[in-house]
Amino acid sequence: MGQVGETLRESAIINLTGAVTMVVDDSAFAAELTSSALLGFGIKTRYSMRSAADAIEVLREVEIDLLVVDCDMPGMDGFDLVHWLRRSGPPNAFVPVIMTAGHIRRSMVAKARDCGANFVVTKPFSASSLLERIVWVARDGRPFLEVGEYFGPDRRFRETEPPGEERRSDVIRRAQFEAEKAAARAAAQ
Repeated sequence: MGQVGETLRESAIINLTGAVTMVVDDSAFAAELTSSALLGFGIKTRYSMRSAADAIEVLREVEIDLLVVDCDMPGMDGFDLVHWLRRSGPPNAFVPVIMTAGHIRRSMVAKARDCGANFVVTKPFSASSLLERIVWVARDGRPFLEVGEYFGPDRRFRETEPPGEERRSDVIRRAQFEAEKAAARAAAQ
C-alpha cells in the first residue's frame, strides 16, 4: 500500500500468492485445516507453529504478512502472543492478525480486540469466510494506536479522515518504519 492509513479501493485486485503467512495452533489438525483453507485461494502457509513460544522465535527474525492464531493454546495463549507481537517492534508489530476460536463469547471478542487483533473468526470456518476477513483486514485503514498498555489497530470505526496535518505519533512512527523497511529493501537489491 502507498501511504500509511491508505485503504484499498473497493475495485482493487488483491494478489495473495506471495504473502508470507504464519498459522499458530496447538492442534495439528486445526492448523492443517486453516492452511488448506488459505491454500484454496493461493496463500501458502510458510510457517505452521504449534505454540506461541515457537512462533515468537520465528517472529523475532522473519517478517510476515499475515498471522492466523488460535486464541486458546496451552502455556502462552493466542491473546498473549498477539499482545507480545504488537509490542515487539520491527519487523512484525503492524502485521494483520486474525484470531480463531472454537467458541467465541463476547468476553473473548473484547480480549482479542484489547490485545491488538484485527479480527476473530469462529471455528469451524469456511475458506470463503476466512478470505472475506483477510480482504477486510487488507482494506482496513484504521491507524494503530498506542494508549497505555494497548498497541494495535484503532478500536473505533470511522468513515472520515481527521482534519489537518497528521499528528498521531503511531502513524508517524509507522510511516518511519515503512520508510526504513523500503530503504533496507532498496539497499539489499
